[in-house]
Amino acid sequence: MPLSPNQPRKHIHTRDIQCKGYEREDGLWDIEAHLVDTKTYVHTRRNGDKPRQPGEPVHNMWIRLTIDLDMLIHDAEAITDNGPYPICGDIAVNFKQLAGVTIGRGWRRHVQMRLGGVKGCTHLVELLGPLATTAFQATGRAREAHNANRPVTKPPYQLNSCHIYDDSSDAVLERWPQFYTGTKKPAHNT
Repeated sequence: MPLSPNQPRKHIHTRDIQCKGYEREDGLWDIEAHLVDTKTYVHTRRNGDKPRQPGEPVHNMWIRLTIDLDMLIHDAEAITDNGPYPICGDIAVNFKQLAGVTIGRGWRRHVQMRLGGVKGCTHLVELLGPLATTAFQATGRAREAHNANRPVTKPPYQLNSCHIYDDSSDAVLERWPQFYTGTKKPAHNT
């Protein structure tokens, strides 16, 4: 179902974000994000260089995280092909600092410690949110198989992260009955 009908308007700006997950032959996973911002009109660059034409990227940025099924980052790479200033891409090398971090609880805190403020790039750091979600989505079935014989000793990261996974919800009762706090009785397989 689409949004409600809009008022008369003029298209000014587009931000396209695309995230993809890839299973590698070596057992690791590459999770990639690409951000492109464009305007619908001619505008000048911040550094006074030639004007950008409609559709010419204001931002054109890439990130790749290489992870394992425990969500541990083995490598990180960032590239800025276009930014408002010629030196925007100089900070991309700092994203290597994500190696050794696990995507999960505390993710945003770890990102801010390493890349927050002047240590990073606002747009590349913003990409790390959807990139983390993509990592979980891409590796979901493989992680379930990988962890099938491991005992579940701590609450899953999804617990109480949204209304569906409220610890008293039917979804929690179905997926993680040991962490369910509601009043329904779990169904027993006989």
